[in-house]
Amino acid sequence: MREHPPHVSDDDVRSLLWAHWLPDVEQVTHLPVGFGAWHWQAWAGGRPVLFVTLDQLGERHTHKSLEGAYGAASALAARGLEFVLPQRRTVLGQCTVALGDDRLSATPWLEGTSGDGSFRDEAHARATLDLLERLHAETGTPALPRWRPLVHPSFASRLDERTAQPWRSGPYAEEARSALRQRLSEIRQWTADYHRLAAATDPASWVPTHGEPHTRNQVMTQAGTYLVDWESLKLAPRERDLATLVEHGWGDLVPAADPALLAMFDLEWRLDEIAQYAAWFEAEHSGSESDRVALAGLRHELLREPRNTARCA
Repeated sequence: MREHPPHVSDDDVRSLLWAHWLPDVEQVTHLPVGFGAWHWQAWAGGRPVLFVTLDQLGERHTHKSLEGAYGAASALAARGLEFVLPQRRTVLGQCTVALGDDRLSATPWLEGTSGDGSFRDEAHARATLDLLERLHAETGTPALPRWRPLVHPSFASRLDERTAQPWRSGPYAEEARSALRQRLSEIRQWTADYHRLAAATDPASWVPTHGEPHTRNQVMTQAGTYLVDWESLKLAPRERDLATLVEHGWGDLVPAADPALLAMFDLEWRLDEIAQYAAWFEAEHSGSESDRVALAGLRHELLREPRNTARCA
């Protein structure tokens, strides 16, 4: 998130790092990066040592499911997937600790660069596909969180009810509500198509998937490329990951992907984003930079064309 969390201080974060990870942490600095979670850089010995994340619990994750996802990523790294950057365990062996109603975690700090989501060239897209194929080939992994549809079949009808009266929750509330109401018929069709496709999936073919392997979740270092942010790790159709390559124009590299499943995960991304943005603007907001980014994201998902799933190898 771009803004500092209003309910957590840097001292709160540093105290938990002292108690559960590193007693020699000297300071923490909030990082205005990412979207959906808060991040800090933790320093010790005059250098950055940890990348710290505060995840909110709610519809996407319970404490148990978040701990399970991060723990499974640690197991994958221990099995030899060197590109998996897992959460660092606490002194008691946990991946996360409570900070109010949220969960704090940390990974080693990496000196490297991340992208804007897209792949810089074909070689980068192929290298990412190689990592994903290694991940998807893993069998016998510890109990992974299992994929399930992210939006309810009644999402559109509930959204119709929620947007029937004016929203007075902040400066962008009415603009967001109006945009949603203008596309309710499309949202209703997208939701129906999504659940029709989801009902046809075969769990026997599911594999470990990252969920969001775009370049914002990659750190490119001199030692190699790491995939980060494993809270989205799930056992799911492999198209859940391959859809990222299709989105950014590299579908011709994707081997034998199911176009129906690619279309389903395109719908899932769109509907989940719309659901999160609707909740965002229905709630109190101030007009911050994150609010502006969220409004642009809502408009994009409501109006964009479906991703082209036809260009696959």
